[in-house]
Order: sequence, then structure tokens, then C-alpha cells
Amino acid sequence: MIDLEKHKIIATQKSKENKEFLARLKKKKPKDLDDQFHDLHIDAFDKIDCLACANCCKTTSPIFYQKDIERVAKRLKMKVQDFINQYLHIDEDNDYVLNSAPCPFLDHENYCMVYEDRPTACREYPHTDRKRMYQILDLTYKNTIVCPAVLHIVDELKVVYK
Repeated sequence: MIDLEKHKIIATQKSKENKEFLARLKKKKPKDLDDQFHDLHIDAFDKIDCLACANCCKTTSPIFYQKDIERVAKRLKMKVQDFINQYLHIDEDNDYVLNSAPCPFLDHENYCMVYEDRPTACREYPHTDRKRMYQILDLTYKNTIVCPAVLHIVDELKVVYK
């Protein structure tokens, strides 16, 4: 089991350092940044089991795009508007997000009850294996606070890009 309290303390202690480091990386745009992220992503998820954590599902909400809403509503055998009314609201960025955390589809063993039909943002989380990582380093910084794997990746990147 992952100690989420310990993670939060460590991530908070490293917060300023990580923010400054990722801002420098964003400015430099190293040519091998995507490759470094992808290799470290694989390494991190060889060591960290999402089912032992699920902090993302416990503390944050993904954005729900229209196709996500339709897919999950269908999975739950609900009308789209009923799904929206029951589970979602529009946030300050004008995106549909969950009304509350933890995610209502997270069960007591950290399994997602709509896994096969989960939102795109959940499928792609924590976004550390995509292309043009320099474009989302602000999001990566935010994810260091939530995801132990992202914190691990950023710590390893600090060794690579001293």
C-alpha cells in the first residue's frame, strides 16, 4: 500500500523546487524530453501499482468531454442529461467535472466500476507518456502533488537534467 500522507508531505516539501525545475525544462525544451519521460514512466509504473494508490480518483476529477459523458451514461444505462444532473457540474474553466471526490465510480478496492468506459482524461492520466511533454509541464507539476509516480518521474528527471 502506498502511504498517501507521506507522499503529500514529501510532494509539498519539494513543491517549490519541482515547480522551478519544470519551468526551466519548459523553457529549455530538451530534444530528448519525451524519451526521458517515456522511459521514466515505464520505470515508475513497474514500481508503483495504481490500485495500491488511486489518489487521483480519491482527490481530483477528470474533465468529462461530451463523448465521455455519453459513453459513461450508456454504461450506467442512464440518459445523458440524468448522468450530468447526478454526477457533474461545470467548473471555472467551463469543463464538466465530477461533483465530488472521491470519484463515485471508485470501489472500496480502488477499482473503477466504469473502467472500460472511463473518461479520456482517466485513460491518459498521469499524462507522462505523451508527445510534446514540454507543453504540459505545468500540469505535470500539479500531478506531482497527486501522483506518487509523477513525483518519482520528476525526481529522476532532476538527476538527468542537473
